[in-house]
Amino acid sequence: MAFSRTEPYNDLPLLPPNKSAFENLSIYKKLAEARSALAELKGRLPVIPNPMMLINTLVLQEARASSEIENIITTTDKMFRAFTADKKNIDPATKEVLRYREALWDSFTSKYSKMDRDVIIKIFRIITEKNEALRDGQAFIGNAYDIIYTPPIHSMVDEKLSNWFDFYHTSNAIDPLIKMAIIHYQFEAIHPFSDGNGRTGRILNVLYLTDHNLLEIPVLYISKHILEHKNKYYQLLSEVTEKNNWKDWILFMLEAVRRTSIFTLKKVNAIYAIFNEVQEKVRNKAPSIYSHELIEVLFSQPYCKNKILVDKEIASRNTASKYLNELVKLNILKIHKEGKETLYLNTQLYDVLSKN
Repeated sequence: MAFSRTEPYNDLPLLPPNKSAFENLSIYKKLAEARSALAELKGRLPVIPNPMMLINTLVLQEARASSEIENIITTTDKMFRAFTADKKNIDPATKEVLRYREALWDSFTSKYSKMDRDVIIKIFRIITEKNEALRDGQAFIGNAYDIIYTPPIHSMVDEKLSNWFDFYHTSNAIDPLIKMAIIHYQFEAIHPFSDGNGRTGRILNVLYLTDHNLLEIPVLYISKHILEHKNKYYQLLSEVTEKNNWKDWILFMLEAVRRTSIFTLKKVNAIYAIFNEVQEKVRNKAPSIYSHELIEVLFSQPYCKNKILVDKEIASRNTASKYLNELVKLNILKIHKEGKETLYLNTQLYDVLSKN
């Protein structure tokens, strides 16, 4: 049956696609470039004294970019302030971005034994705050004027997802980065949920890389490339459906991995350089408050506050404010009022994270 944008795509082919779709010299050349860039990023991460510091910085940037693809827009500053400050007055868009980060972090740290329905449903529920599971009605993808794509009817979602999981877990001759591109398309085409499919699918991209040991922690800022080329992203998804054009789609995703690996590596190197600079400054000019744990906290998120130092047992309630104000005197932190709260901004870290 011929594909129609307005009819459920029940004939969505099962995975894997024919090898002729991706066995191509240009794909293998781009694959080599992407793997090299990703391997360099992975190899650099252990140099960071505590790579988990990057989770609240780079992962939040990924969360913001992925959400913006869906027109959920907040600013870098709002996002970082909201992550640290009292959560009472956060605007809805920023809350959604923070939920994306929570979903990614929760999935990564849960160390699930196997990617399955429970994992993706939990991601969906955290992102959307809905207590649903797989959709039980028809979905449509479109804009204000047209239906662009109609996913399979809900009664076929289970079958298509079973095939998706089989392909996800099957070890075969297809390179993992090519497989990541394939499973991302297929997940979006199945459209298993009533909402949040794009964001869930992009979380699965990064989890796939950690599941297959291509990254130790999920810090690749891949949605940056997708956001910058949003129209092309959606166009190439459509071309796989309508023209079986896997080649250009896979090339696009490999280039996303290559470029964002290089970009993320630059961020990591810049953060590491500032970390060492601040560590030396505090050690030499404020030795009475210095500890390695204190410096790590300052780089785990751009904004800090007294409670974080107390919770981490770095300082008591009586001394936390003294520590942070001492760092203000050294021009490492800057005071920022957020309602009744006093936040302290690591200006150098913030500048690195804000630059594109």
